[in-house]
Amino acid sequence: MRLLLDGEDTAVTRHTAEALARVGTVAALRLIALAVAAADDNQTDWLLTGVQDALMGPGDAPDVAAACGKLAGDPDEAVRRGAADIAAWTDDARY
Repeated sequence: MRLLLDGEDTAVTRHTAEALARVGTVAALRLIALAVAAADDNQTDWLLTGVQDALMGPGDAPDVAAACGKLAGDPDEAVRRGAADIAAWTDDARY
């Protein structure tokens, strides 16, 4: 979480979010979702950029939307809220 919410170095935030999004597992997306829920506006922008980099980068795009769908039922409200934001980002990345 400290890497995802690094207040001193936005490149760390961006690259950590990208790496986790490329993994594409529910566990990896849960970490990003928690970060999104706790992030300020600047951090959110860099988390978004990292996720979109993973979706638009070379190679097969991970199924981030499917992982977010599984997180929609998470018992933690912050995870559900963050996952909903990330799912919206994946919709935006398709266009």
